[in-house]
Formats: sequence, structure tokens, C-alpha cells
Amino acid sequence: MVRKANVAFMKPLQPSEALGKVVGTKPIPRTEVVKKLWVYIKKNDLQDKKNRRNINADANLKVVFGGKAQVSMFDMTKLVSKHLS
Repeated sequence: MVRKANVAFMKPLQPSEALGKVVGTKPIPRTEVVKKLWVYIKKNDLQDKKNRRNINADANLKVVFGGKAQVSMFDMTKLVSKHLS
């Protein structure tokens, strides 16, 4: 049985201005937002050294993370979804 991709995840969403600084300003699907976030996190070495599940925010991500200096991977997706419309 072939699973169909969830259409909601494939629908392009508009990133907020703050999130746009990290993933670009064009509407993109949620799955792409998460991929681009990880590219950004790895490129800027923002994964916590001791606890790899935590993301340390730089100036751009701090705005997206609601002012938090560090968030877990799980909280990150919740916080990022507030920046998509």
C-alpha cells in the first residue's frame, strides 16, 4: 500500500519576515521550511555541543524562537509554525 503525502504539508506557506531571513521569503511547504532550517542550523553550527537535541539561537533565530536563546528540536517546530501563514 502506497501512502500519499499529506497535502497540508505540501501546501506552500508564507514565512514571516523574521523567518524569511533564515529560509527565504518565497512561499514554501512546511517540509521545505524544516529542511532549510536544518541547513541554516548546521551551517552556523547552532546545535548545542552537549545536548544535540537543543538548538542555540543566533540573532535571526532568536526572533523566530520568541526571544529564547535555546529551544529543543520539538519546540522549534511549534515556534516556527507561528511564523507561517
